[in-house]
Amino acid sequence: MPLIEDMERTGGWLFRWRSFLPAFLVPIALYVAFIDDNSPAFNDPSWLATCLGVGILGLVIRSFTIAYVPKGTSGRNTSEGQVALTLNSTGMYGYMRHPLYTGNYFMWLGIVMLTGNLFFTIVVSVAFWVYYTLIAMTEERYLRGKFGQEYLDWASGTPAFLPRTLKWLSPGVFFSFRNVLKREYNGAYAMILSFSAIDLVHSLREGFSSDLQFKEALILSPFMQYLLLISTCVFLGLRFVKKRTKLLDVEGREYT
Repeated sequence: MPLIEDMERTGGWLFRWRSFLPAFLVPIALYVAFIDDNSPAFNDPSWLATCLGVGILGLVIRSFTIAYVPKGTSGRNTSEGQVALTLNSTGMYGYMRHPLYTGNYFMWLGIVMLTGNLFFTIVVSVAFWVYYTLIAMTEERYLRGKFGQEYLDWASGTPAFLPRTLKWLSPGVFFSFRNVLKREYNGAYAMILSFSAIDLVHSLREGFSSDLQFKEALILSPFMQYLLLISTCVFLGLRFVKKRTKLLDVEGREYT
């Protein structure tokens, strides 16, 4: 099989499981955080704030992408393959062809940075860009076949992952905050859980090195305790609203 076809086949498999594969990074990050004695994360609030800021940047990129796209685009299509009724070329898609993947990268980058291990952060960054490039190749082959010259005209002037301009191209629809809440509350909460787990592992490592008992070492930093508590309450509230009501539904902006 030619190399390009082999890469696209691999990208197709990664595309199908793209919502689940990055989760395998969490236990590796926990292990790295536990064994790295030089990590600043456990005793430097500014470092924790920096890592959270990077993760929140990714969440903001995803939110602005989702808030402006209509039904039938940027869907979470996995088992059924790729689906697109229209080509997104404005809003965040006027900046880059794959803003959701850029957002994902920064969300995971913040988590990985919290381990405090520079080498691990670099390796994960390289692996993520290869991972998303393979997925993007599969998506772009589908979009090129479906939209033809319209896709080629847009793609030729729009970078894949990082913007070259900050000029905003209005998508012609309103910012749907309800859509953001509906789509992103799971991912945002998962990010906070991952931050909390790494923070807890740092505390365990320091506790064991100080000869503390397991129960004494098993404690989150005060900031993460409050953040986790607030996030859990918000998550449970939004989950109830989504499952039991239609308050987050917006006509013409639903997603599969």
